[in-house]
Amino acid sequence: MKFQTIFKTAALAGLALAGTSALAHVGPDGSAHHGFLTGFLHPITGLDHLAAMLAVGVWSAMTTRRLWLAPVSFALLLLAGALLAQAGVAFPAIEPMIAASLLVVGLLLAAQVKLPDAVGAVLVGMFALFHGAAHGQELGAGVTLAGMVLSTAVLHAAGIGLGLGLKRTSAWLPRLVGAMVALMGVNMGLGLLAG
Repeated sequence: MKFQTIFKTAALAGLALAGTSALAHVGPDGSAHHGFLTGFLHPITGLDHLAAMLAVGVWSAMTTRRLWLAPVSFALLLLAGALLAQAGVAFPAIEPMIAASLLVVGLLLAAQVKLPDAVGAVLVGMFALFHGAAHGQELGAGVTLAGMVLSTAVLHAAGIGLGLGLKRTSAWLPRLVGAMVALMGVNMGLGLLAG
């Protein structure tokens, strides 16, 4: 087994096991986090959001014709979820739904499931509402949310680029990445049950 393969496998396993540390949402804190840079970094610093957004891009690139549709749906409904949470709309089971999003998107990627483009966009968009609600409870409005949405778009674009590259070069690595993201979701869910 080549060193590069061992290194990639170990890195992905570490990512999967990091699910419990990904609970980056501390609940309503009066939107204490402000500023464009804070908003931009917020999705990157929570492993759950980072994994979900990259996985959506990779899955979309590998299985859909309109590879931009699911990521755009995710970004728009992420913003909608954040705005709704800031307006006082209570979302039930935010953390369990984020865990479910990792499980489902990971399984879609691992199994290379091809859904109709609109169905995939609605599915990831539904999960994005909960990711957005989690962010909306923590972030200020305006430029902070703009930073969050831009960061999300960058992560999706990176995922699409990665997916297009993997589509041409590796049949097993995207499936392994999907399995690791799904395991992150399971680990996060088990952490919620235990806590």
